[in-house]
Amino acid sequence: MIHFLDTNACIWLYQGELEKFSEAIKSRLEDNDLFISPLVKLELQYLYEIERIREKADKVISQLYDQIGLQIHNIPLNVLIEHSLHESWTRDPFDRLITCHARIEGGYLITRDQNIRANYNKALW
Repeated sequence: MIHFLDTNACIWLYQGELEKFSEAIKSRLEDNDLFISPLVKLELQYLYEIERIREKADKVISQLYDQIGLQIHNIPLNVLIEHSLHESWTRDPFDRLITCHARIEGGYLITRDQNIRANYNKALW
């Protein structure tokens, strides 16, 4: 089963903040191939631009690829947007699209976000 990471999970892995993850999630991180939606990369760049993180998205993703084999899971944008029109539980476009991407693929989404977890039954923390 495919495992996606949300943006915060990527940041914490990049920063080596493994204590933020439960033991069950750490096990999933070690035992599965990990993916992100391209929207996570976009959100990382946005967070860099508003100075919430210190590194550009490319550096974060590249380092996580080298360390844990993190891959970007591509999907046609028009397909993702069409499906996301039904994700009306949030006004956050990143949460909406990242969750929708995981839902389309039937994958798990590793996220601390309680709103996502309340609205996507394969969201884990």
